[in-house]
Amino acid sequence: MELNADFKEQITIHSEQLEWIPSPMQGVDRRMLDRIGGEVARATSIVRYAKGSKFSAHTHTGGEEFIVLDGVFQDEHGDFPEGTYVRNPPTTSHTPGSDEGCTIFVKLWQFDPDDRNQFRKTMAEELATPIDGVATAHLHSDAFEVVTYHHLDAGAALSKSDVGGTEMLVIHGTVTHGADTLDKGAWLRLPEGDALHVTAGKDGAKIWIKTGHLAHAKAPVTK
Repeated sequence: MELNADFKEQITIHSEQLEWIPSPMQGVDRRMLDRIGGEVARATSIVRYAKGSKFSAHTHTGGEEFIVLDGVFQDEHGDFPEGTYVRNPPTTSHTPGSDEGCTIFVKLWQFDPDDRNQFRKTMAEELATPIDGVATAHLHSDAFEVVTYHHLDAGAALSKSDVGGTEMLVIHGTVTHGADTLDKGAWLRLPEGDALHVTAGKDGAKIWIKTGHLAHAKAPVTK
């Protein structure tokens, strides 16, 4: 399966307008944003766990990173409440689920193959002192990518022109990008060479951004 697999194109998706698609595991549904592959895929998705649902134990051969958007995500490593950012690099394994239900934004098979840096962070606790109405948290960086989280006050502007492409998820509030208004759940992917310029709406905004990674995008390696 290929979905939004041309990384030279700009993609904007208002994810909350998409239908939920059942996964192979009962009680776990997803909204697909981009994908290369079948059930083993380089994928970016919004995933919803119903109350009491769980996935079977599995190993992330290509790595997994996710943000808990609501509820509490759980596995044998602990409880991960709303606002948690998690990186599970290649070779890690777990049995994910949620007693009370949750929604996560998740990316699969998008790691440096040699990355072994596993961690979790409460994103809001990483925020630095605001500058011109923008508070920034640096969540992760390596030779392949930079991952950040931002709180924008009403009317505050943020620009990025990093090489290697840009991806943004609106977690709360609204931002404008060009002629587009992006509200909660909106996902924007810009190809290398396109700069990001956003301005927060009247209620401000909380956004997650990754840059640099699209230059390395490829299908998962399966055996």
